[in-house]
Amino acid sequence: MKSDFTIGPLEARIASALQRDASIPVSDLAAQVNSSAATVWRRIRAMEEAGVLSAPVRLVDPSKVGRGMDAFCQVRMKSQDAAARAAFQKAVDAEPSIVEVYSISGDWDYLVHLVVRDIADLETVLMGRVHELDCVASASTLFVLRRVKHTTAIPVDEPA
Repeated sequence: MKSDFTIGPLEARIASALQRDASIPVSDLAAQVNSSAATVWRRIRAMEEAGVLSAPVRLVDPSKVGRGMDAFCQVRMKSQDAAARAAFQKAVDAEPSIVEVYSISGDWDYLVHLVVRDIADLETVLMGRVHELDCVASASTLFVLRRVKHTTAIPVDEPA
C-alpha cells in the first residue's frame, strides 16, 4: 500500500461521486468528473491500492429488513489491559447487531452502535453478550428516537 499517495482534484471528484453511487459505470463517472474513462479507471485503481477506496458495497435500509431500532451503548471497562480489550473486541466482532464500536475518551471507554429488531432483541444482545463479559464494569444505553442525519459519505475536499 502506497503511503505517499496524494488526493488531487480529480481523485477528490471521483471519490465523492463513488460515495454517492459505487455502481456507476466508469464511462458515466468519467463524463461526470470531466475526464476520460481510461484515466478514471487508473485513478480508481491507484486509490484502491493506496487504501483511499475500499470495497464497494450496497447499503441496506435497516427498517426494511426488520432492524428498525438503533441504540448506542456506552461501555466502561474494569481494566484497560490487553487481555480485556481483546476479549471485548472478540465479543463485539462476533455480534452482528453491533455495527460500529469506537474507543472513546472521557468517562466511558467504548461507544457501541447496535441495530436491532426491537427492545427484546436489544436486551438479548446487551444482557447476553455485552454485560456478561468479565471485562465490562458498567454500561449505559441510549435509544434512538429517529435518525435525523445518517450518511456514510466522507467529505473529500479538493486540494487548494
